[in-house]
This record gives sequence, C-alpha cells and structure tokens, in this order.
Amino acid sequence: MAVSRCYFLPFLMIKSCWLPGSAAPSPDPQQEYAHSIRLDGDILLGGLFPVHARGERGLPCGELKKEKGIHRLEAMLFAIDVVNKDPELLPDVTLGARILDTCSRDTHALEQSLTFVQALIERDAGDVRCANGQTPVFAKPDKVVGVIGAAASSVSVMVANILRLFKIPQISYASTAPELSDNSRYDFFSRVVPPDSYQAQAMLDIVTAMGWNYVSTLASEGNYGESGVEAFVQLSRESGGVCIAQSLKIPREPKAGEFDRTVLRLLETPNARAVVTFASEDDIRRILDAVSRNNLTGHFLWVGSDSWGSKISPVLHQELVAEGAVTVLPKRASVDAFDRYFKSRSLANNRRNVWFAEFWEVNFGCKLGTHGKQTGAAKKCTGLEKVGRDSTYEQEGKVQFVMDAVYAMAHALDRVHRQLCAGQPGLCPRMANVDGKDLLPHIRAVNFNGSAGTPVTFNENGDAPGRYDIFQYQISERSGPEYKVIGQWTNQLHLNMSALKFASAGGGAAPPASSCSVPCGPGERKKAVKGVPCCWQCERCEGYHFLAGQFSCQPCPYEQRPDRNRSGCRPIPVIRLEWHSPWALVPVLIAVLGISATAFVVGTFVRYNNTPIVRASGREMSYVLLTGIFLCYVATFPMMAPPDVAVCSLRRIFLGLGMSFSYAALLTKTNRIHRIFARGKTAVAAPRFISPASQLTITSSLVAVQLAGVSAWFAVEPPHALVDYGEQRTPDPRHARGVLKCDISDLALICSLGYSILLMVTCTVYAIKTRGVPETFNEAKPIGFTMYTTCIIWLAFIPIFFGTAQSAERMYIQTATLTVSLSLSASVSLGMLYVPKVYVIILHPERNVPKRKRSFKAVVTAAAVTAKLSQLAAERPNGEVKTELCEGVVAAVLPTKTTYVSYANNNI
Repeated sequence: MAVSRCYFLPFLMIKSCWLPGSAAPSPDPQQEYAHSIRLDGDILLGGLFPVHARGERGLPCGELKKEKGIHRLEAMLFAIDVVNKDPELLPDVTLGARILDTCSRDTHALEQSLTFVQALIERDAGDVRCANGQTPVFAKPDKVVGVIGAAASSVSVMVANILRLFKIPQISYASTAPELSDNSRYDFFSRVVPPDSYQAQAMLDIVTAMGWNYVSTLASEGNYGESGVEAFVQLSRESGGVCIAQSLKIPREPKAGEFDRTVLRLLETPNARAVVTFASEDDIRRILDAVSRNNLTGHFLWVGSDSWGSKISPVLHQELVAEGAVTVLPKRASVDAFDRYFKSRSLANNRRNVWFAEFWEVNFGCKLGTHGKQTGAAKKCTGLEKVGRDSTYEQEGKVQFVMDAVYAMAHALDRVHRQLCAGQPGLCPRMANVDGKDLLPHIRAVNFNGSAGTPVTFNENGDAPGRYDIFQYQISERSGPEYKVIGQWTNQLHLNMSALKFASAGGGAAPPASSCSVPCGPGERKKAVKGVPCCWQCERCEGYHFLAGQFSCQPCPYEQRPDRNRSGCRPIPVIRLEWHSPWALVPVLIAVLGISATAFVVGTFVRYNNTPIVRASGREMSYVLLTGIFLCYVATFPMMAPPDVAVCSLRRIFLGLGMSFSYAALLTKTNRIHRIFARGKTAVAAPRFISPASQLTITSSLVAVQLAGVSAWFAVEPPHALVDYGEQRTPDPRHARGVLKCDISDLALICSLGYSILLMVTCTVYAIKTRGVPETFNEAKPIGFTMYTTCIIWLAFIPIFFGTAQSAERMYIQTATLTVSLSLSASVSLGMLYVPKVYVIILHPERNVPKRKRSFKAVVTAAAVTAKLSQLAAERPNGEVKTELCEGVVAAVLPTKTTYVSYANNNI
C-alpha cells in the first residue's frame, strides 16, 4: 500500500518525499518565503532587519515597526536597484537578496540567520529516509556572499558568531557596541556606523562641557546598552572628571512596575540629575512615561545615545518630560532619491516586499479586506493611498547607512570581479563561488563617497570613523517641539552653548547643575569624600594659605599674603613711620622745641660767657652737657626718617650718644663735688683731677666707651635696612604689614642704651651722696632733682616699650616712646639746670655780678658746719638746735643773701 510521507525539514532542506511512480510535487515559493524576501540575482546578499518589534506573551514577533523596519528594508531594496542600474559597478552582474525579519530579538534572529549558512553545510543524507523508504529530495539553498545587518548590537553579536564560522562577511548599518570592535572574535564583522566607544567619548565630552560631574547611567539589557555604558564608565574613570552615581539596567523582559521602580531608584541620588542613556527606543519611551507618572517632569537631564538620536517615537506624548534632552547621532543626511522612491511605493508596484501590505494598513490606519492584520480599523484600504500625502512621512535616520552598507558590499564585489574576471562583463566562473575570506579584505579596503556624499571607509577592526551630530530636544512657542542641532563631534566636541535651552533653567542656556556637591567658593578647597571622588566638602584655606589646586591649600611665601579670593599670593604691603603720622608729629614737635630752647641757652651762655653765673656753672662742662642735650633732641630725626644704610648708621650713633654726653658730664660734676667735700672732711688739700681740663678728659673717656661700643657694633654687624614681616603678621592676613626698619634688635637697643642708663644710675647715686652740700656753693641739688626725674622717665619707658612688643602698633609706639623719652630726659636736664640760670641772666642781670671769692678751706668749713647742724637737728626730738654751738660759725660763713661762689678757678 503506497503511503504519502514527509514534507519539509527546514535545517536539512528536505523539501519532499513522494509515492513511488508519482511525480515529484512542485514546491510552493509563496509558502517557502512567506516570512522573508527573496530577490533573484547572480549574487545574493543577506539582509537582517527588525521589521517587527519583540513579541509578548511567548510570541516571537510583535507589532510592525514602520521606520526602523520597513524604511530600512526598503533602503536595501532601493540600493540594490541603484547598483544593478549602475553600468560601472558590477557590469552585467545582478545583485539579489534574501531578507529576513529579526523581530528585534537576538534568539529569533539566530534562528533566521541559519538560512544564510545552509548552502555551506555539507549534508549527509545517509541516515535520512522517507517513511516509504525512498531517498529524500533536497532543495538547493540560496548562497549569500555577505549579510547586511543587523540593527541591534545584541542581534549582530549573536549572528556574527555564526557567520564567522562559515566565513560570511557582515556589514551592519546600526550596531554600535564596542564589543564588536574585537577583531579577534568578530573578524568578519564590519559596520558603516562608528562604535559606541566613539559615541561614549562624545557623550562624556558633552557631560563635561555642561559642567556635570555626577551622573547616572541607564542601559537596556544586551550588548548595545551594557557595552555602551561600560565604555562610558571606563572613559569617565580615565578622565577623572565625572563620577557615576548609579548604573541601572532595564531587563529584556521587564516586569510590571519595573520602569517606575527604575525612576525611583534614580531619585535616590537627587543631585545626579543628568542621566546618560544607552537604551532601546521602546525602553526610552517607557522610562519617560514612568517619569511623567511620578510627577518628576523637569527633574532629570537626559543625555541620549544614537538609539534615541532625533527620533520622534521615543518622545511622542512625553514632550515635556524629554524637553532639554541632549542626544547624539552619527552624522547623516537625508537621501532625497530614497524619499522619491519610497513615496512612489504602492501595493501594486511593491509586491516583492511581503510586509508592505501590513505596513500599508498601519501607515494609513485602514484594513485590507478580510485577511488584513489591522484590527479595529474604521475604514477599508482602497489601495490608492499615497505615502507622504495621506500620511506623515520622515526618512528614518539609518536609511543612509543601510544604503552605504549595500554600496560597500557592492564596491568590494566589484573589486573582486575586476580581479577575478579581468574586466569581463557578467559573472565569470571564478567568481561564481567567491569565498568570504577573499571578499573580506576588499570590504575593509573600500573608500568611496556614500549615499549622502560622506566618505565610507573602515579601519583595521572594521569600524567606521566617528562623526556625530549633537541634538537637543527643544520646545518653542513658534515651532513647537523639535530636535535642534547644537554641535558636532569629530574626534573632539564642537558645541554651541548659546543654542542650548533648558526648561528647568527658565528657558535659559545655562545648564542646570548635576553634581554631588555644590561648587566651593573662592579660597575654598575640595576635601574629597572617601570612595566618591566627585563628592567633596568645602574647606576654606585659612591664614596665609592660598588655593593651590582644587584639593590643596599651600602657604604663601613668607613675604606674601593671599589675595582676596585666595587664588594666589601678593606681596605684603610695606609700611614705615611717616612724617605726617601723629606718632611722628608729636616727637618731632617736642624735638624742634627742645632744639630751639637748647640753641637759645647755648646762645645765651656764649653771649654771657664771662659772667659769674656762666663761670660758676662750669663753662666747659656746661657746653658738653648742652651738646648732649642737643644730641638727644636730634636723635628724634633719624629715628623718624625712612630707613636706609645712612639712616640706620645715624640711629646707632645717636641712639645712646646724646645720653652718654649728658650723663657723662653730670656724672663728672657730681663725682667732683662728692670728692671735694669728702676730701674736705679729712684734709685741707684739694682732691686731684678737679680742674676743667681734667673734667673734660674724664667726660671724654666716658663718652669714648659709648663710641667704642658703637664702633664694635658697626664692625660685627654692618647697619642695613630690612623689612620685618613678622612684627605685624596678624592672624588675619588682610591686616598683615611688612615693617621697613633698621636691623636694631631689642637686645642691641638694650646694650646701646644700657651704658647710658648705667651712667645715669651712677650719676643718681652721686647726686644722693651730695644732697647735703649747701646749694649756695654748688649744683648738687638741681642735678639730684634732674636725675630723680630722669629715672622716673626711664622707669616708665621700660614697661611701655617692651610691653607693646606684641601690639600691631608696635613700631609706632616704641619709636615714639623712645624718642619722647630721650627728649623728656633732655628737657628735664635743660629745664632744671639751665632755665634758672638763663632766667637770672636775662631777667635779673643785677644778680649776675662778681662776688667775693672764697677759699677752698672756707667752702669746706661751711659745708662741715652745715652737715653738723643737720646731724644735730636729726638727733633732737623736737628738732631744736642749740644756737650757741653755731652762732659764731654761722656769722662767719653765711652771707645775708644768696651769692654765686665760684670755685671752679680756685688753684687747688
């Protein structure tokens, strides 16, 4: 009994079995190619396009994709037509095609791509039998020399792994995953679009140009999204300027509420407002929907990859959520010839596209009879509709690259044809079975201007050069929502910042912030948070530190201070005691008055040089003492003058010289008086060295000690001026000042004045010892009062001078205190010792007359009696003294009125 048996095993291409003696059944081409397109030709190219979206609920395919599916598929058909009509390209050789639908799913695409390799599989039919025992008939599969596609990177990765095993070259028009640049794994893969490594660099440059350093990433699960984000993260780490807050991934099969959860997770880092997306068109649309549902419109700043590009579908009905999004797209141009071709397509003239009828229903919203796939359509298709007239039309962005991929394959085949067929038209026998391994080098070597006039080339990895347009999705009242070109990227970014527009910034061009921490203010350094280099705390550079870098403060050089913003250092202002300062005016005024008074006294003494009062005061020593007083006043001027070598030298000299002159003369006088009266108690003979010459010699010797000390000081440390930055180095550097001063330390000052103070103290001691000498005969008491007052002045000077060492006004206070103390000391000496004499000389000349000279013995006797009386007065409780003990003596020695007795010229 004859039994009919099997029909069609696809992988083995067993086409049929039949009854013995019966005719072989003819195959039904419509049944075989119902889900693919086949164009006859001498050479066949394979094609992989996402004609349908990914199916749901276990179905392999979903709804039709008009632009990414039909537009791209028709672009391949149109490019084949152009090549076949070109007499220069593959002359008399016709290209055909076998085009399959990937349904936007890598597993489905893998199953479909097995069609391309069937012709290269050696079939062993030894174990294959029909049920009736007959030998099966094998259909001859189509052999493709190369494949155009696929679109999604995940699909291309899956297909490339199969095609490389059979050495079939592949040129993709949309796959951009960096993984596909690995020439060791995907050696037969090429692409006319740049890889995402370029795109990731372009997107990183955009983020950097916007001033965003804290961003999140969002990727669709698969090679495209994951490898794109991985490239972006790697580049951001290498640059060090951008940190990743979160890296989220959208599953291939998202569960209900998955996109809402993703949005809420993005909101966990609210400062990371910028979101870098490497996601599919469908995932972008659904994430924008979730943002809108959660009332977060305007919060996120989107940076989209080429899967977003300038497409309308991802942002449809979510224009406000997408407003301000910055996207990148490989540089492309619209192909006008394709527009004319596609608009002319109809159901009548495009029967080769098995999906065109379905496109017709979707595009025009109608239904083609009872067998149409469009459900719920309100009208029936007439077949007279026209693309672009009865429906909106905009050329899909990858049309140019689909055509360029076909042209690249055609140019490579043309090179092979010229090489193998030696210019012979038509398909020569040597080219009938061209090997993909021989074709691949010719693909990589092509260099021509593509469909849009841009060069088409490949590098050693099969990648196209990186050329991108930068878009921003903007909404304007005049033109509505649109993608506006704001820049381009060709190895580096060229961005028109003034063309930017952000709704969250009030429509301004300034990009909103997307940073972990607010920018630090002037003079503040960033203290990085451990583990998150783009997050920091701001710390102000304190004291004399300036901001040397974003993360470090450095101290300024000692003679400098930070500027107002602490961005650098500036020299510390140098100050000195100015003549117009009150601290200088008062001492100078006192000095000028003192010099004038001293000059007046000296002039008076010179004029009345031989009068009794001048002679009685000891002319030689008086002139020496007046010289010292004059020098004390003069010392004010070098102390106030701007310091330099000359001024500093004068300061050292005059600092103690005037006091040395004054107190050396006074010490010599008091010592002379003391020795005279001390000697008179024990002997009648005068003591030695009391003559004027001896007194000058002693005084000169005492002054010479001061000069010797100053000379040694000059030799050990030559004088010079310096700027002391430590004297007024205040905690607040704004108030810091450098003080221009002479190199006279406090210790040197003490040493210089110490000798003069020693003379002053010694003179005071002698003044105390000679306080009992009658004032009728000497100047002991005025000298004593002078020294007491002087000691009080200098005792007050010490705490004032050294107690203000830490004061900000130290230079002014110490200089004024020192000069005033010198002037007051001189004024005390001048006022107590010489003003009374000048008063008598000028106003009472009748008292300035010669008197009887007293012998040294008489003077000493009078002093002795006075001392005795003082002793008796001290011994009597009631202070009474027996007059009988001294009547005779008093009558003999005490005159009836005050007289000036000179013993300066006594020949003792």
